[in-house]
Amino acid sequence: MPSTILDSSYYRDMFGTAAMRAVFSDEARLEAWLQTEVALARAQVATGVIPAGTDEKIASAARIENIDQDAMKAEFDKVGFPILPFVKQLTRACDQETARWVHYGATTQDILDTGAVLQIREALQLVSTDLNACITALMKLAAKHRNTVMAGRTFQQQAAPITFGYKAAVWLDELLRHHNRLHELRKRVLVGQCAGAVGTFATLGEKGPAVQQKMMEHLELSVPDITWHTARDRWSELLGFLALCGATLGKIAQEVAILMRSEIGELSEPFETGRGASTTLPQKRNPIACEPVIANAHRLRELASSQMIAMMQEHERGVGHMHVEWMVVPDAFVLMSGSLHHTRLILENLWVGAEQMRANLDMGGGLLMSEAVMMGLAPLVGKSEAHHLVYAAAGRAMDQKTTLREALLADDAITAHLTVARIDELLDPANYTGMAGNMVDTVLKQAEKALQNQ
Repeated sequence: MPSTILDSSYYRDMFGTAAMRAVFSDEARLEAWLQTEVALARAQVATGVIPAGTDEKIASAARIENIDQDAMKAEFDKVGFPILPFVKQLTRACDQETARWVHYGATTQDILDTGAVLQIREALQLVSTDLNACITALMKLAAKHRNTVMAGRTFQQQAAPITFGYKAAVWLDELLRHHNRLHELRKRVLVGQCAGAVGTFATLGEKGPAVQQKMMEHLELSVPDITWHTARDRWSELLGFLALCGATLGKIAQEVAILMRSEIGELSEPFETGRGASTTLPQKRNPIACEPVIANAHRLRELASSQMIAMMQEHERGVGHMHVEWMVVPDAFVLMSGSLHHTRLILENLWVGAEQMRANLDMGGGLLMSEAVMMGLAPLVGKSEAHHLVYAAAGRAMDQKTTLREALLADDAITAHLTVARIDELLDPANYTGMAGNMVDTVLKQAEKALQNQ
């Protein structure tokens, strides 16, 4: 019976996807071990370590239906190591002569780690697909809203105008770095190993490196320069990547949720009747897709931290560190799949309230444009004096509950240098988005290049 959120038939689809859960299912893990053992046998036949034809017999036996999983589980509970019961099951599926060569010269961690890398490879492909979809959705938003003016906010207060396209491009730029990280880490993470108990090829001698080379060729994995039984930086980089990507997605979801506030109303995640409904407040349309993305971001950070602890292993195999990885790696990928799924849904169907964005720009009576007026006045009276004059005008506007325009026009020290037309020009938010549009264009070009070259 499922007992965790990630496995619960009720909750699991909120936090992860069925496709990613399948990658890390018991059946998928067992299949990865079988693939690894077959690749080992093929490599050993190719290098003359075991008799010709043995690999075909092992491959024929290496089928999930030949494994008594109940018996395997019962022995695992007794032994405490997962591969020994598995090897016994595979051995029993072979004839007596073939059984002699099953798992020949390998150790438990060789099979565990290499099998896990096969699962990781499949999981990364799922991540890549949804990450690319999020990138594509942001490209469309950034291009469409390149000139959609909205309030830029610092310390949660209106600061100066930006465009929504600029905001989307900032998110896009961050995801592009994750796209690049994913490309780069594949060559470091998709590495197998098979060098025996302490990683020295002692069981296979001089043929050991050749066996490992052939084995990885069969599995289409890279070959390590030296055994990495206790060198877990590769997987720590992997978990770090998932945590970084999760944090970016969490930031996007958090921003969407904030801009959905009744008092702001500039964005909204997709809505359908009944979605996000409250048990007591009939009017509510809650940011229901944003919530798990934000929650997952927190959990991914914690899982990455746990994986870092797994790096600190003693001697040539640590006590308990593998067990940490058994927990954190699948969970991290499942959470990432959920975050990407929900973020993709949000971005592909995001409602952008351009009219409300404009209304919010005007709600402060033009105070948002104080810096623009100051910079328009500065060349005429100097930056310090311009700041003093506009600061005073803004203060009067707030105290007297009037507009900045009225306060500016009432100040002779300002109108002596700025005409009414010039003041109105400086107060137009559309005239003060700087080079936002150009930066959007730059990021869009980088995104197109990234998707073409993947």
